[in-house]
Amino acid sequence: MQTFLIALCLCGAAAAPHAQQGPPKDPNATRAADLVELVKLDPTIKLDIRYAGTNNFLGKPVYKEARAFLQRPAATALVAAHRELARSGYGLLIHDGYRPWAITKLFWDMTSGYQREFVADPKIGSKHNRGSAIDLTMYDLALGTAVEMPGGYDEMSPRSYPDYTGGPPEARAKRDLLRQVMERHGFTVEPNEWWHFNYKDWGQYPILDIAFGDIR
Repeated sequence: MQTFLIALCLCGAAAAPHAQQGPPKDPNATRAADLVELVKLDPTIKLDIRYAGTNNFLGKPVYKEARAFLQRPAATALVAAHRELARSGYGLLIHDGYRPWAITKLFWDMTSGYQREFVADPKIGSKHNRGSAIDLTMYDLALGTAVEMPGGYDEMSPRSYPDYTGGPPEARAKRDLLRQVMERHGFTVEPNEWWHFNYKDWGQYPILDIAFGDIR
């Protein structure tokens, strides 16, 4: 359990006596975790790990380290997608990968109402907790900067939907290109988040609560 989160939770109400204290167990998760660091597979993948800084919906860091991991098959597929995008002049810019379950619980505890459409219920865990989900966008290889998308990362609005029809046509075209390439490599987009992609075998992995620094 990541004890550094305790200070972040002090601003909320005290936990209920029978509050969930650890990640749920999934009897269908039959594969052992094999988390790998993305930039070690391909250093041209860029990182902008929002939860390691203040540029996120909580306005505070919840990760100690700006790192991104996935289960090995998902990581290998992601690298293939990154290299395919290079033929169109783009690369992948990663916002988040594997997410410890304690962070998912923090997100749930710190949100309410419509915001919970965009965060996972810790009672069931998330695909990020399994190391099989990735939050990302594209960057322009020539400029080195992130491309414009119809909505921002972690924006809790209809602009986040992958089928949103507003915004500049050029931004929608880049969003759709990202989706097409990711789908060719075994990922599916989350229904309400254009940036969130799940790898096809996510259900085979357990819900994890391992700190980045403890991943070997």
